[in-house]
Amino acid sequence: MKVALVNPPWRFDGSIYFGCREPHLPLELGYSKALLEAAGHVVLMVDAHLFALPLAEAVTEVVAFQPDMTVVTTAPSYLFWRCAPPELRVPREFLLALDGRGGRTVAVGPHGSATPAAALRKLGVDVVVRGECEEIVLRLAGEGDLARVPAIAFRDGDEIRVTGAPHAGAFATLPALRWPDSWIARHHHHHHRFDAQPAVPGAEVEASRGCPYSCSFCAKIDFRDAYRRRPLAPLLDELDGLIAQGVGYVYFIDEIFLPQRALLEALVGRNLQFGIQTRLDLWKPEMLDLLGTAGCVSIEAGVESLTPEGRAALDKNCRMSTEELTERLLHAKRRVPFVQANLIKTPGDDPAMIAAWRETLRRGGVWANDPVPLYPYPSSPDYHRLWGAPDDEAWERAHTHYLAQFSVLSDIQDDRVALLPELEAACCR
Repeated sequence: MKVALVNPPWRFDGSIYFGCREPHLPLELGYSKALLEAAGHVVLMVDAHLFALPLAEAVTEVVAFQPDMTVVTTAPSYLFWRCAPPELRVPREFLLALDGRGGRTVAVGPHGSATPAAALRKLGVDVVVRGECEEIVLRLAGEGDLARVPAIAFRDGDEIRVTGAPHAGAFATLPALRWPDSWIARHHHHHHRFDAQPAVPGAEVEASRGCPYSCSFCAKIDFRDAYRRRPLAPLLDELDGLIAQGVGYVYFIDEIFLPQRALLEALVGRNLQFGIQTRLDLWKPEMLDLLGTAGCVSIEAGVESLTPEGRAALDKNCRMSTEELTERLLHAKRRVPFVQANLIKTPGDDPAMIAAWRETLRRGGVWANDPVPLYPYPSSPDYHRLWGAPDDEAWERAHTHYLAQFSVLSDIQDDRVALLPELEAACCR
């Protein structure tokens, strides 16, 4: 079978989107390509975002390939499945322009994972995949009877059929990814790096998938949930391939980068810098020392609240005091050039306490944000707690709730959260 894998030409005007807007490697499509080609399928992978392709050019490239199946992602890389653009405007525009010339059309991403019927209806595709997609895409390429494929939604006459719960892949069996030289050469972005300007290409990589914690705000219930660690051999093979292509910085997209001594020791001497997101209450000082020695230059650390009650309300399961967390952050900064501490707006926040704490960190070189409310993504426990299981209106409901919270924060005015009149109409349409 001929399969086209498409990352559409993302744009974020009029969107509440928290993720970085630079291009990132579409890891889910990379894994899908590797599995499909290993099974004998012919694959075209198009990244219209990375190559700044206009919509018409991306469609022309796919149509010229004459695929039997076209797969389109609804979020710009696995990195942003847990904070995706709420609306489906960009993938829908691509599919409308494709106009039936892509064979069986398949959508992968967080929208179909959490709200399969709504995604199927809004996108007009033949199939949506629920959960991690690479193994299900492979099944779809080899199966004519959709009812035999797990973790999908599709139309059966006038009805929408859902064949099962979101899929969690084996992950550990996925091969080392290889990207074309032309892709790496265009990847100028160093994600979440602020200590230096990029001078060599960057890339994104997975060392693990999922998270053993269940924080109330984290959108992971329907995808990338169960924690799995990647074997060291294929991970190092992938990293060495990137280094050979001139990559000098990688960002580990792991939901939570946990201490892995074997991996960190293997990175020492590879002359590769990297960034991570993690919880510093899980790192001992000596492991933070090793993290810095291994090449880490950027840490995004989830603190979320400065009170035990606030952290408990967010289901953080944190066993450290605020004072201990503060010292761990300052220790990390002595080993890693950039350290960020994230805070979430929670009931009972003391503005004076927060201001004093941020100033303490600032003097130690650690950046911490002023607490802001988070979007209750349909795949988060917060959404389920507020409204129950997601339905067809889940994304609109979350969107309206979020805008109501931000309407009182007049000091936040950038284009990601500005209360534009057209935003309400654009969301999820």
